[in-house]
Amino acid sequence: MRYSALVTALVAVCLWVMTTAAALALTQIQLSNLSYQDCPPEVAAGAITSGGNPQTARCFIITGKTQNKTGKPVYNADIFGRIYDASGEPVMQNRTRLGSIDEVPPGEGNFELRISVPATQPTPLTLAQFKAAGFSGTVRR
Repeated sequence: MRYSALVTALVAVCLWVMTTAAALALTQIQLSNLSYQDCPPEVAAGAITSGGNPQTARCFIITGKTQNKTGKPVYNADIFGRIYDASGEPVMQNRTRLGSIDEVPPGEGNFELRISVPATQPTPLTLAQFKAAGFSGTVRR
């Protein structure tokens, strides 16, 4: 009798772990049609700090399309990518996570991401290796 109760409990725990892991599995989202533009004036004001020294900054809005093939919404999708200036130098040193998308609907959708870069970085910018990954269930942050 004890043995069957133990087996039943073990099976229940295994099923719970498998369904929880499946519900929170990392889902890849394709990003395409990337472009950028200057931020509108009401959003653009600001400065960035590097090593404690404030610098003037330029604000850009990156836009593009998302492709979610899962048939379900994906939540808390982190956006990764590389951004280079006109001379091929990285705009965001040692940083590939650029932001996030709260919810990616099934199928094709749109995304928008605001970034600030030092005003001294020459344009045009090159957007490379962009992708996103999120969860099929809501994750607390």
